[in-house]
Amino acid sequence: MTIRLSATAFAVAAAFPFGFALPAFAAPAEQPTVVVTATRQTQRADEALADITVIEREQIERAGPSFSLPDLLSRQPGIQMSNSGGPGKATDVFIRGTSSKQSLLLVDGMRVGSATLGTAAWQDIPLSQIERIEIVRGPASALYGSDAIGGVIQVFTKKGSGAPKVDAYLGAGSYGTQDVAAGVYGGTEKLSYSLRGAYTESKSYSAIYSKAKQPFYYNGDKDPYRNSSFSGNLSYRPAAGHELGATVLYAESRNHYDSGAGFDNYANNVTSAWNVFSRNRLLDNWTSTLRFGQSIDDARNFASYAPNGATIKTTQDQLMWQNDIGLPVGTLLAAFENLHQKAVNEGTFDVGRTVNSALLGWTASFGAHKVQLNARHDDNSQYGGKTTGYAGYGYQILPSLRVQGSVGSAFRAPTFNELYYPGFGNPNLKPESAYNKEIGLLWEKAGHSLSATYYRNRISNLIANDQNFIPQNIANARLEGISLGYGGQLAGFDLNGSIDFLDPKDLDTDKRLQRRANKTANLAVTRRFQALTVGAEWQGAGGRYDRAAEINPMGGYGILNAFAKYAVTHEWALEARANNLLDKQYETVRGFQTAGANVFFGVRYAPK
Repeated sequence: MTIRLSATAFAVAAAFPFGFALPAFAAPAEQPTVVVTATRQTQRADEALADITVIEREQIERAGPSFSLPDLLSRQPGIQMSNSGGPGKATDVFIRGTSSKQSLLLVDGMRVGSATLGTAAWQDIPLSQIERIEIVRGPASALYGSDAIGGVIQVFTKKGSGAPKVDAYLGAGSYGTQDVAAGVYGGTEKLSYSLRGAYTESKSYSAIYSKAKQPFYYNGDKDPYRNSSFSGNLSYRPAAGHELGATVLYAESRNHYDSGAGFDNYANNVTSAWNVFSRNRLLDNWTSTLRFGQSIDDARNFASYAPNGATIKTTQDQLMWQNDIGLPVGTLLAAFENLHQKAVNEGTFDVGRTVNSALLGWTASFGAHKVQLNARHDDNSQYGGKTTGYAGYGYQILPSLRVQGSVGSAFRAPTFNELYYPGFGNPNLKPESAYNKEIGLLWEKAGHSLSATYYRNRISNLIANDQNFIPQNIANARLEGISLGYGGQLAGFDLNGSIDFLDPKDLDTDKRLQRRANKTANLAVTRRFQALTVGAEWQGAGGRYDRAAEINPMGGYGILNAFAKYAVTHEWALEARANNLLDKQYETVRGFQTAGANVFFGVRYAPK
């Protein structure tokens, strides 16, 4: 192991022999938490062999509209992010140090993102539309195919149940931020439904604060952002064991950004995902799910080079047939997928590719043993076939203590820009490949949870530019780290914390990968006093380098937030949040601004 920990780090590790990968705002759950993303099958979260986090609706609401999805994710174990200047600006999410291109975003099971850039528009997915978030850290290509080198993040839109209800939220705060959301939902024994709409806007601030650091892109004007969205969820159960359903998420935004003086640059963006499905219990031990859907990532940029706008659009048509079969020991997974990706870069290229996939899996628990095995083959019309696998094993040493480990392979397919961009593309590129191994300890007893995970991920055939700025499979990287944390209750306080040590190394230069910190930490404290809930959060990160070869250092930082919620009645609540209380100036992209001290107030109507 090549990670070098300081004396402080060793002291912390000794104080927390294990760390539990809980959401930063987690509250005690009355019912066992379940997770789907770790195996593609429903299981209790405490049975999962993967390194997971589940963020429920209560934690999402507590984050409030002043947080974005990347903000919330960056407060979870093993995740960092970089943001180019405020709300709605380009944002990268790094899971265990992998690049944003090496992490997969799913919305209700649908793959979402740009096949030209290779990243998802994380910043445009509204928290107000999300019911829960599941995070799987580690290789998941054996379940989901390309891009899942660092992990998978799946967001689920809101569902309905019970008597018909209407909820609403209205809030406002610093930087001219306003937020409004409303929904109607309900259900019967056979039918459930949910329909929600939301709008948020911020006058924001100038994306770039330093002309000296970004002389070519600096523009001192404010760069506002707005986002309109809706989601729908419909499910009908005509008979026991049979369900027909549909989900949709649509978000449309306008984001102003800095790209030099003399023109007010902005982009109109659309992120959407919909799917229809039929889930049928064919036999007592056999459930079949057929799902078809589409996602779109559509950006139209208005800039000095394209004053009338230029469109970059990705469309992904996805067909999935999954079979879950109960065996005398364990459960079998057998699935087939067809993915067609089409990308249009206006005036540059109009291309597509098709991926046909087959996968098998087996999960089982017997006695003190837990096993998960997965294998998948993807046949891509552009580069050919790729096979990946995963093997995980856990042993229950004591009722409260489990040791677990896994090995897995993963890959990332080249983006269309890397393949076909005129003068700078290479159609002969092969996929990036990764091999990960990890081991962890988990302890849970009397309302306290602890765990520790050590991982080592080796990535080869990394795509990087040669001396002529042509992408080639010429780079290699190693990502090695330890994740620690704690979740539980002490003296009436809900406590959650995590500490991560990461060594993200470019093996060809022996330098740290850009925009990754070696050390990050999060701590959240919450206390309930009958109708009043108050809490505080602290997030810390070590220094980073903005460019490869450890060029342009950026200092570390610590951010302190506070929040409160007062339940006026069982249905009405007042909420307040103060972020960056110490008004810390910091940057995650060199020269690009982050929010100073800011506040947000809201009122929520939510019938029980």
